[in-house]
Amino acid sequence: MPDRATAFLGAFLLSAAPAFAGDALENLVRQDCGSCHGITLKGGLGRPITVQALADWDAETVAQVVLNGMPGTAMPGWAGVISEVEARAIAEGLKKGTFQ
Repeated sequence: MPDRATAFLGAFLLSAAPAFAGDALENLVRQDCGSCHGITLKGGLGRPITVQALADWDAETVAQVVLNGMPGTAMPGWAGVISEVEARAIAEGLKKGTFQ
């Protein structure tokens, strides 16, 4: 049976691990974000979220919009569904064009 420190470390690592990783995160962006922002992310119900469209936004701001939504628009917040780490990965991926 593991000692308390090992059990605590294991529980911490599991809770800190992103719920979505790699392909799953890309699928989330393509399917869930793409349902409003367009499959090519060039816009639809939601504004474009291409590299060019986000050129003036820093990754932290994009991550906060992903987590908290954008008041006055149809953009919902995803906090509670994805972690801050995942939101940051999405933001950085959008800024780099990873999902296009």
